[in-house]
Amino acid sequence: MTALHFRSAADLVRLLEQREISAVELLDHFIARVEQHNPALNAVVATDFERARAAAKAADAALAKGERKGRLHGLPMTIKDAYEVAGLRSTGGAPEYADHVPAQHADAVARIEAEGGIVFGKTNVPYLSGDLQSFNAVYGTTNNPWDLTRGPGGSSGGAAAALAAGLTGLELGSDIGGSIRTPAHFCGVFGHKPSFGIVSKRGHIPGPPGVLATSDLSVSGPLGRSAADLDLLLDVIAGPSSQEATGWRLALPAPRATSPKGLRVAVWLDEPFCDIDQEMAGLLRNAAEALGAAGATIDWAARPGFSFAQSTEIYLQLLHSVISAGYPAPLRARFAEAKSGLDPEDRSHRALQIRGSAMSHAEWLQLNERRAHLRAHWRDFFRDYDVVLAPVFIRPAFPHDHQPDFHKRRLEVNGVQRDYLDALLWAGPAVVSYLPASAAPVGLTKAGLPVGIQIIGPYLEDRTTIAVAGMIESLLGGFRAPPGY
Repeated sequence: MTALHFRSAADLVRLLEQREISAVELLDHFIARVEQHNPALNAVVATDFERARAAAKAADAALAKGERKGRLHGLPMTIKDAYEVAGLRSTGGAPEYADHVPAQHADAVARIEAEGGIVFGKTNVPYLSGDLQSFNAVYGTTNNPWDLTRGPGGSSGGAAAALAAGLTGLELGSDIGGSIRTPAHFCGVFGHKPSFGIVSKRGHIPGPPGVLATSDLSVSGPLGRSAADLDLLLDVIAGPSSQEATGWRLALPAPRATSPKGLRVAVWLDEPFCDIDQEMAGLLRNAAEALGAAGATIDWAARPGFSFAQSTEIYLQLLHSVISAGYPAPLRARFAEAKSGLDPEDRSHRALQIRGSAMSHAEWLQLNERRAHLRAHWRDFFRDYDVVLAPVFIRPAFPHDHQPDFHKRRLEVNGVQRDYLDALLWAGPAVVSYLPASAAPVGLTKAGLPVGIQIIGPYLEDRTTIAVAGMIESLLGGFRAPPGY
């Protein structure tokens, strides 16, 4: 039988509901796991065990009377430190917020608590969730449980590491550049980037505490040890804010398929603009072939009506426009000065960062129109295909690299040194076009590092990508625990 700490959240909720284990017992089990394994991982960085135990006792008392608060009743879990949790230090990995203790939950956290989830700690992030590695000056570096010399990804790196090591029952992440999917891939767990706009981001850092406006591209979403966990938490956190609920409701459609038979799958693995680690590519092809053998129709050549390079150019400029909004005025002025000297044909990472950080509102509107055409192409494409299988990232987890200048970092892929910001490229197609994308584990490399596959689907058809993640889980075995945990 699977160890308690590696059971899916969906299984744990059933055990709690059937009173096969108490909420206090389950919480104490996870606390013991944190105390045993977290010193080497540094995944869980802030805790409130006393308050969590009080909530667990209340959950047990309610169940004894036949009362259940909601779908997560009594489930102990952690929350990415990008989210405000009332009464618990919430830093976003930023020294300037090191003493920030909010009085109010982020909206998504409030929904979790309203459904009976018990938050006992926060998990580590990079500074303001702005890196594919999880380290900061407040809490230090988080290590990957599969190999402590490597990072667990970012920005939801602490979340994925805690899940993989069995330190928590469920996790809430966020994603603007692969920040849910990449850690899931690096740590061998499941993650889901929802369709843009279906989960409230209020109470997420960044922006600064107190911001109410919704920024472009970024989303909140679940991480877990099974596809069912993604469905469970998405159901809890998705929906209109209290203000918007006056006039609209969210009704996500059922999945297009519940088994591989008849599923129409496009596979986008071979991409000259952004090739990937070849050993990893073999595991991804094996996942696609497994779906095909189980009855899915697999098309290895189908592509939407635009190039990867076109989508990437639009994505990176819009991404940098979001990120730069929080930059100090002198830095934005330097970007504006640098922009004037750019070669119009320059499409390097540095040039796209400069253009995105210094664009006018008129230029943003023009770029947004180009994005609308990408979305229209996707809509047409998904009339013929149900999902696209793609890489999450260009390689498996890589060694820690804390060089301050991203442009000086390198990632080795197939023996070639690549630009560090190539790390963003496979995250981009789903983000820029507001599409849902799930990540599911598909196996291990010869070096024992996890590999995940990305499942991209039509806008608002989140249940389809999660369903396909579940099919792959059933075919290939899903989550496996790292050695030693």
